[in-house]
Amino acid sequence: MPTWSEILTELQVESAQGNTSPFDSVRRKYLLKLSEKTQRNVILYASAFTQKGGAPELLSVTEEDVQGMMEVSHGLDKEKPVDLIVHSPGGSPEAAEGIVEYLHAQFPEVRVIIPQIAMSAATMIACSGSSIVMGKHSNIGPVDPQLIINGPTGQTSNPAKAIIDQFYKALKEVNDPDKQAWAILLNQYGPSIITQCENYIQMSEALVRDWLARFMFKDMKDSEQKESIVNKIAAFLANHDNFKSHGRHISREKAEKMGLRIEHLEDDADFQDFVLSVFHATTHAFSSTPAMKIIENQNGKAFIKIQN
Repeated sequence: MPTWSEILTELQVESAQGNTSPFDSVRRKYLLKLSEKTQRNVILYASAFTQKGGAPELLSVTEEDVQGMMEVSHGLDKEKPVDLIVHSPGGSPEAAEGIVEYLHAQFPEVRVIIPQIAMSAATMIACSGSSIVMGKHSNIGPVDPQLIINGPTGQTSNPAKAIIDQFYKALKEVNDPDKQAWAILLNQYGPSIITQCENYIQMSEALVRDWLARFMFKDMKDSEQKESIVNKIAAFLANHDNFKSHGRHISREKAEKMGLRIEHLEDDADFQDFVLSVFHATTHAFSSTPAMKIIENQNGKAFIKIQN
């Protein structure tokens, strides 16, 4: 299996031989090899969030990514299923919904591959797959939504459930002379934000429940069992109290115990090699170029966001 350092050496050799775009050519070589191995379409959907900080509008799941999916889906064989390789911190649930509905309208089946991590709205996307391919090192995360709040120190991202809990605790304790700081929070969190938080929590859980039922467990014959599994998974992932932190990782073992349909990346050595080679080449591109997000198919058609 090519390691991170071996892919780096391959990139260096390509550059020394006069290749002016080694990051693109090596990544695309392994995307094509992966597609030839599986006889499926392949779309890479990766963000530089583990290499670069800041710029959430460039790193997270956004509405513009739907346009990227449209771009790279054009010209692919729509009779074949697609493998979606996801590496993302998450982002907008509405944007995730747009991506999921578009891909399922274009391809007969969508399988999601997580070479390292897919959090929040990216976990929601993973739950729309017929199955999720994970390695021993792969992780998903909770889908409890985050809201951007404008506070005295600037913008902060806060779990919707934590905002609700803080609001009602502040209402209860604001008249205590020793806890007047709650008055600042109440001015910051109005009732409209609480309603928005409650709506987002309900929406995230409802989307995951819908996609699990329609895609991952669509062939399950026992309707009562199907409803029970789908509700259990969606409720668990959407409940902030189960994790206490939006950044908590859910390993492959935990995802399987939860009831998600998980395939093991290591079960096919060649498949594992190609997936990780694509991933390593992608992370090298993020580390050494201005690229912030790459959406790309096995034919080299790409939608790449650059940091100016």
